[in-house]
Amino acid sequence: MNEPVTIYLPQDTAARSVGADAVAQQLAGAPGQWRVVRTASRGLLWLEPLLEVATPAGRIGYGPVEPGDVDGLLATTGLTDGPTDHPLCLGPVEQLPWLRDQRRVTFARVGVVDPLSVGDFQAHGGLAGLRRALELAPADVVAEVIDSGLRGRGGAGFPTGIKWRTVLEAQDPVKYICCNADEGDSGTFADRMLLEGDPFSLIEGMTIGAHATGATEGYVYIRSEYPDAVATVTSAIEIAYAHGWLGERVLGSSLRFDLHVRVGAGAYICGEETSMLESLEGKRGMVRTKPPIPALQGLFGRPTVVNNVLSLATVPAILAGGAAPYAARGTGRSRGTSVFQLGGNIARGGIVETDFGVTLRELVEDYGAGTRSGRPVRAVQVGGPLGAYLPVEQFDLPMDYEAFAAAGAMLGHGGIVVFDDTVDMARMARFAFEFCAEESCGKCTPCRIGAVRGVEVIDRIRAGEQRKRNLVLLEDLCELMTDGSLCAMGGLTPMPVRSAVRHFGADFDVQSAGSEARADAALTRPEGECTR
Repeated sequence: MNEPVTIYLPQDTAARSVGADAVAQQLAGAPGQWRVVRTASRGLLWLEPLLEVATPAGRIGYGPVEPGDVDGLLATTGLTDGPTDHPLCLGPVEQLPWLRDQRRVTFARVGVVDPLSVGDFQAHGGLAGLRRALELAPADVVAEVIDSGLRGRGGAGFPTGIKWRTVLEAQDPVKYICCNADEGDSGTFADRMLLEGDPFSLIEGMTIGAHATGATEGYVYIRSEYPDAVATVTSAIEIAYAHGWLGERVLGSSLRFDLHVRVGAGAYICGEETSMLESLEGKRGMVRTKPPIPALQGLFGRPTVVNNVLSLATVPAILAGGAAPYAARGTGRSRGTSVFQLGGNIARGGIVETDFGVTLRELVEDYGAGTRSGRPVRAVQVGGPLGAYLPVEQFDLPMDYEAFAAAGAMLGHGGIVVFDDTVDMARMARFAFEFCAEESCGKCTPCRIGAVRGVEVIDRIRAGEQRKRNLVLLEDLCELMTDGSLCAMGGLTPMPVRSAVRHFGADFDVQSAGSEARADAALTRPEGECTR
């Protein structure tokens, strides 16, 4: 009897939102011997649902596939042999330029494996990093992470190993490790994709962190807007316990580590580490003053590691292959790879993991293929709603923490949101203040009151009221918020405002002909401008 042919179809949020489950139902009722494996998206979001057929020539991709395409596709001559002449055939998936030119480390398994399959995980290198870590002394594990140059992927870019060393050296019998998966920045979705596509890598990374720092308990704090991620990680933790990867004597060692999922209540501010810790303790999410830092007095007043999903999920690869190969990638002090997310008005949105140093132009024009609307790109915002707006003249800027800081910008969590030439940048500057006013925890005056005053000042500028005087007032307000806010919520809100004024000053002049032209163009903007 012939073995069934394996078909891979994503089941993560991105693919399901455009009909992947309906395609799966159609496959289930199709005649023939087919084995359907539900994976996660590989990150080519404009091609979802992307169906892959296992053949001797490798996985052959077809997409985007709709339910009505399934019967004809399965009847295609030579479907199980290799590429076909079917109109949806994309060829070998690994050879698609989008994937072929990437350098996937953190996302190596995402889209390739069944996210909850123990066999798939170990067959693709899972647990190699943890096994090696358990053979090393905690200080040696920390040294590996320091030598790799890994920096926090949550936005601040703080060296991960230095944070771990601080917790390791803290004299306290109780320590914690917390994963901040409260991914709330606009244009970011890498945390969600990894949680849904390779949850065991996060569990492995947190367990390595526990061994390295002396933590015995960990928490994954996931935003409530990610129900599929919550379900997947919860199931993965249950499986990990059943296989001895968590709990008493992890993998037969002396390590004990317990891991739990906690769901946030939808507050953007809980993406800030101390607000997250307050929420984990059952309190309202509000920023704590520093010092003390969480590494010394964090969750319940104990030494606590707080890292982002991508930071923790990268650690196993570093331990498995050693620090040197990872540190050999990247540029300057930005070592290794980063996961960039392309969104907004872009033709090809999705995930790109490659070495630090790739330029903004390569990401937006080569990978992203420009705007979905077909109009010229005018600006991109990098680093979430508090990131700077960059004009096309700065598109040769390398994706590097220090290079961005020197340009008055930040990499943040790697989100890149694209805007075409119909965007009103004065309106976008107003949105930054509006967003801050809505999401501020309210603890400090510069953030709580400054954001509201910022909206009012920009409204006066856009109305043509004492423009020059109000622009000076706007800069004074930005300086106050930057220097006086307790956390990055208020401290970074001026970044998009200042960049909009600096690079797109004409939009703040109500008499600007260019601004009027963009307003007219916006009225005729084609539908479907954003990537699905």
